[in-house]
Amino acid sequence: MDQTDHKIIRELQSNGRLTNQELAERVNLSPSPCLRRLKALEKSGIIKGYCAIVDQKKYGLPVTVFVRIKLQHHTEDAVNGFEHAIQNIAEIMECHLMTGDWDYLMRVVVGSLEEYERFTRQRIHKIDGVAAIETSFAFGEVKRATTFPVVAPSAK
Repeated sequence: MDQTDHKIIRELQSNGRLTNQELAERVNLSPSPCLRRLKALEKSGIIKGYCAIVDQKKYGLPVTVFVRIKLQHHTEDAVNGFEHAIQNIAEIMECHLMTGDWDYLMRVVVGSLEEYERFTRQRIHKIDGVAAIETSFAFGEVKRATTFPVVAPSAK
């Protein structure tokens, strides 16, 4: 990837509904080379897809919860079992494998504290191998970026 590819990605992260003509103008390319680059970024998997950024509260999911998970055992089966179990739980928006005292950090969205309690009891507690759960509720969002920072050109 070069600087032009990074510009294309940043522009699309800011506004995924740009036409190819608009995108080409913003990154100082003519439309044909811009479209070729865009298709190459998509084909290589660098651009994985497109989505709408939705207001979580207006959608009806005002509660953001950060959930830390500790597993009882760290065998391949235990890790794979947990990671497989959470894949289709819609409330889990992100799950990261972590270093430190906790094995996973998840970002969960729900409609209320009662819904979070049900989510924990009915979904998380039923996953084999979970040793501990620690929960933090976000009571405000300070920043949410959708555009990656500028990447410095690599030294050759």
